[in-house]
Amino acid sequence: MAKLVLDLHDIYNKSGQIEAELHRVINQAVEKRISPVEIIPGKGSGQLKKHVLRFLAQPDIKKLYHRLEKDDKNFGRVFVHFKF
Repeated sequence: MAKLVLDLHDIYNKSGQIEAELHRVINQAVEKRISPVEIIPGKGSGQLKKHVLRFLAQPDIKKLYHRLEKDDKNFGRVFVHFKF
């Protein structure tokens, strides 16, 4: 089973690039019908994770996925599940 992974560690302070990468990985998952997508904002202060969650909560993005899962064993990971 394929899975897409987006690690945001390298671009944590580039807001525009973060949004572009989030759009890219979500669109790629939809096009290739890949589920889940693992997004790694990292642990840090939690601001990047909040940014990611706000992005995923946007109505035009939210309608694309089925379920969002925050990893209970690793605070720095979020899984986006699609239902195809």
